[in-house]
Amino acid sequence: MDNRSRFAAIEQLIMEWRPVLLVVGFPAHADGTVHPVGRLARRFAQRLTGRFGLLTELVDERLTSHDAERALRAAGARGARLRAGLDPVAAQRILEAFFAEKP
Repeated sequence: MDNRSRFAAIEQLIMEWRPVLLVVGFPAHADGTVHPVGRLARRFAQRLTGRFGLLTELVDERLTSHDAERALRAAGARGARLRAGLDPVAAQRILEAFFAEKP
């Protein structure tokens, strides 16, 4: 899928769900320094804000994939089921972190 298609899909979700802000995971190394993909995440967040006029928050996503894998394995997921669940569960962890930071 190319970027145009990705942004069209995001636009459809925004039109359907009408969010007031967007949350983007921000990759960092264990020591807190920015991971090279973090620069791409920041750029993606800026593009979302510019294109859709919504505030976009970056949330530290360190260890979310590891935590998601651990939770899925504990629930008995293996193989394709484990791989299919990693991104959604990691995204859930990112949102949980976002809401935990809010007063």
